[in-house]
Amino acid sequence: MGKRRIRCLKALGIDSQNIYGIDKREDRRIESKTKYGINVAEEESDIDFNGINAVIVSLPPDKHYEGVEIAFRYKKPVFVEASVVLADAKKIENNNIDHIFVAPSCTFLFHPVLKEVKKIVASKMYGKVCNFSYHSGQYLLDWHPWEEVNAFYVSNRMTGGAREIVPFELTWIVDVMGYPKEVKGYFKKTRDLGCDIEDSYACLLNYEDMVGNLMVDVIGRNALRNLVINFEEAQLQWRCDADSLEVYEAQTGTWRSIVLENMIHEEGYSKTINENMYIDEINAFLQGIQNRQCYPNTIEKDIHVLELLEQIENSDGGFYRK
Repeated sequence: MGKRRIRCLKALGIDSQNIYGIDKREDRRIESKTKYGINVAEEESDIDFNGINAVIVSLPPDKHYEGVEIAFRYKKPVFVEASVVLADAKKIENNNIDHIFVAPSCTFLFHPVLKEVKKIVASKMYGKVCNFSYHSGQYLLDWHPWEEVNAFYVSNRMTGGAREIVPFELTWIVDVMGYPKEVKGYFKKTRDLGCDIEDSYACLLNYEDMVGNLMVDVIGRNALRNLVINFEEAQLQWRCDADSLEVYEAQTGTWRSIVLENMIHEEGYSKTINENMYIDEINAFLQGIQNRQCYPNTIEKDIHVLELLEQIENSDGGFYRK
């Protein structure tokens, strides 16, 4: 994610000479300097933070607090990648004694499709939502095909691929649908991926007057994100490999296509991944430095979402079950 955030900054007009990257691995420092022309350092102490305006923490999820702590130490606004470790999110909240601006990642809030879905749901143009089903699936070994799966955080059970994606998806779901009053689910290891993680999460979300289903897996050989929303007077469908939403309108008995903006795809990443939303997210963070209302997520919201993950796991024996 660090390289992606560098690309975001450059896309927003930030000069390479004004970007500093810290990484203990020499190969990554060399790659970043060669490919992007940024300044690189091995240690925090190698950087003069008097000239730094903001910090972006793109570390493994179980290392997020270490990066945020640096920002707190120098009193710098900080963007932090999507979290999955509830205890660390609470540490960020509790130790922010100087009320530093903290922007937890919420990438899919900037996805053009889901922004349109939110408008449709909020408008009630088709009546209320009755139920929804969403499946987010991909193959773990395709995430970083250039390195072994055990070489990065997705092979760690606490930060495992499927477990990490649950709050990633819940963040946009609660933004569009609201917070459920109750959640339950199952999480299991269903096949051997060369690491000891649960690869599938099946989650049920119970609202006052509707129900939702979230399925997350990292064993699907074809990357997908499929969404179906049943309204009183319509059905909405979306596949992540399509550039449009399809809506069946009961009143006319016909399908309507909503074509969305062109998407940017970075070489080496899945064609289902839209780079625009990452750029828009960092732009919102930079704007949020001046006005926090410009950024749609907070550490408090992040904690609430991670508590939903905890409740889902607790309904199936808990994360630390034997």
